[in-house]
Amino acid sequence: MWLVLILSLIVCAYMAWNIGANDVANAMGTSVGSKALTLKQAVIIAAVFEFCGAFFAGDAVTDTVRKGILVVDFETVTDDFANDLMYGFIAAMMAAAIWLTTATRLGLPVSTTHSIIGGIIGVGLVLEVQHDTSLINWEKTQEVVMSWVASPLMGGLLAFGTFWIVRETILESSNPEERSRWLAPIMAIPTFFVLGIALQFKALKGFFSRAESNGWIEDKYDWLPVKENGSWDPFVDNAWFPINSILLAFFIAVMAAGVLAYVLRNYEFKGEEDGFHGVERIFVWLQVITAAYVAFAHGANDRSNAIGPMAAVYQVLSSGGELAASAPVPVWLVLLGSAGIAIGVMTWGWRVMDTIGHKITDITPTRGFAAEFGAATTILIFSMPFLAVPVSTTHTLVGAVVGVGLAGGAKAVDFRVFGKIVSSWVASLPAAGFGSIAIYVAAGSDPIKLLVIIPIAFAIVAYVIWATWDEEIYVEDALSDAGSADNKGAPTHFELFHTHALAVEKTVGHMLEAVNAAADGEKPEAHITATVEAELRADQLKNDIRSRLGSGQISVLQGRDNLLRMVSRQDRIADYAQNVAEQLSFRELFVDKQARSMLKEMAEAVSKTTSLYEDAVSQLKDVALSGYTKAGRDRLGELIDEVNLAEHEADLVESKAAAYVFSNGEDAPLAAVHMYRVLQRMDDVANACEKAANAILPIVYN
Repeated sequence: MWLVLILSLIVCAYMAWNIGANDVANAMGTSVGSKALTLKQAVIIAAVFEFCGAFFAGDAVTDTVRKGILVVDFETVTDDFANDLMYGFIAAMMAAAIWLTTATRLGLPVSTTHSIIGGIIGVGLVLEVQHDTSLINWEKTQEVVMSWVASPLMGGLLAFGTFWIVRETILESSNPEERSRWLAPIMAIPTFFVLGIALQFKALKGFFSRAESNGWIEDKYDWLPVKENGSWDPFVDNAWFPINSILLAFFIAVMAAGVLAYVLRNYEFKGEEDGFHGVERIFVWLQVITAAYVAFAHGANDRSNAIGPMAAVYQVLSSGGELAASAPVPVWLVLLGSAGIAIGVMTWGWRVMDTIGHKITDITPTRGFAAEFGAATTILIFSMPFLAVPVSTTHTLVGAVVGVGLAGGAKAVDFRVFGKIVSSWVASLPAAGFGSIAIYVAAGSDPIKLLVIIPIAFAIVAYVIWATWDEEIYVEDALSDAGSADNKGAPTHFELFHTHALAVEKTVGHMLEAVNAAADGEKPEAHITATVEAELRADQLKNDIRSRLGSGQISVLQGRDNLLRMVSRQDRIADYAQNVAEQLSFRELFVDKQARSMLKEMAEAVSKTTSLYEDAVSQLKDVALSGYTKAGRDRLGELIDEVNLAEHEADLVESKAAAYVFSNGEDAPLAAVHMYRVLQRMDDVANACEKAANAILPIVYN
């Protein structure tokens, strides 16, 4: 007995660790992606709220058969069947945990609920043959499969609709920051109302059950929905939505909206840029609050995925073979499951967090808020007794992230990553199912065989992780300096693109200094060297972007090939600027005061064109931040027009200067030709700016 108990506790702790490592992304992935929280902050907050939800808000009594997947007649359960089912639950936990480890190692967010369901179905099939009975509830299994489509779809639609409202009412306005000061508190009312309802129905079920048993409240159904035969009338005893819960949720919503309105009325966005940046700062608060709720509710609910089967195992062992429909959860087992989830969050949770936060689509606080709100609402709806479909928080939130991504157009989502995630969802049931069958059959309900099988399974997992360790990012590296004040999180692809544009502009700036020095008769060598070094820095940034794109480290809103072309065209500006500087080192310029003045005028015109181009790229970054609002795209189009106009003006300056040089350079033809070549190369810089700016036009009209 003690051998089986120790082994099962090890498996339970391993399962809880995996739940924390994989499912934590449900709560905090979007917050990391939007940079509302650094990775270190997200891990700490998630660990705290997951633990609190699991330890303080979980049910004191758990179903011995999770989610109604097995139909067991507990009145006629024999000791042999209870013993076999106990070993079956151990096998199901181990198989589900191994599958979760595999998925987490690959950075794939999968459902812990569906993984344990798959494991239970696997052992259920074997038990049906062993005991010549029917156990599996295929109707409930069909609901699980249907939820693969239904919950992500509804989560995506709600998230898309929420972000569409934010974009149309706030981001599209002429003064989005001022609009958000009074509109954000209004939006907070439905947000906190849903969270208030969900907190009671999803996260505080255990609290209300204990309150009823201790005599603190008369009937828990005054606060929770009845389990069956409910009514839509909130005032009756069998209400789906009891009036007490509605009033409490409404009170929470009004109070939260009032606090937010008061804070925003007096809040000065010091250090924030105008427009969208201030708006995103406001929605950071809403996003972090919704993320903290999801973490708390997840801990309260998914703790049972680990300790539910373990509670059944402990019940059988402690009672001498008896099995009931529900089992009390000892405090020490609650602590084991809660601590396991928290440790999983802190040690490996960042892997899946990175996938949801960065690899599906670009996330901003407004989008992250919309995704979290859409997911929380969907999970609440599907968990109501009148539906009672066991949906996955993972599936729902991934669908919501895709939904807000699609608000920027179909190219806003990396469907290759999404396809891999969906494939992992489909694989969850069979992978965990076949794994549980293999472990259960190999163990044969024998404690000695189990003692051999479980260590072998752990050894295989350890070997696979060790064999793929070359690609491992150590947790210390992942979290190092993540909480520092100057850390802003992983950059999006347009932020990297803008960083490259700044390096290109700096190269042109050094080129301008070199031209001015040469035109004034000074030695330009130092400025030429600075131009070459700046161009090298731009090249390094270009190669870094290409490397990140090739390795999948950053998501691509407009398509990888399109972005690669945009980077290449932008880099040509720096290449031509370097060529201008190098031309200056070949020989002295044409000695003519008017010609040299025109050369400096041309350099200024080219520098102006480059500066306007950088402004356009900066606006492109803001357009992506705002969710591709019409106002933002219109402004981007205007800046591109200004780049084209500036290039045309540079052409006129170049034409005028060339005509003068050829008309007055007869006495020094080589020097005159040399100056003409410098003028041509500078014209190439302006032309490259125009072509790079026009490459952005498809985004304006997307």
